Amino acid sequence: MRVVADTGLCQGHQLCQGEAPDVFGFDDDADVVTLLDPHPAEDRRTDVATAVKYCPAFALSIEED
Repeated sequence: MRVVADTGLCQGHQLCQGEAPDVFGFDDDADVVTLLDPHPAEDRRTDVATAVKYCPAFALSIEED
């Protein structure tokens, strides 16, 4: 799986970090999400999918490799 973050849509809520802090980071200067691990292990899918689902800006997605 590949995680995609659209920084143009990100509003800086940081909810994704709560769900998968090993995958999602935050750029304080730009006030947007960063990807710490754009290709997380399959066992992280549930947490990453939850982060994608609850992103209020719809800035996150999962693409299959």
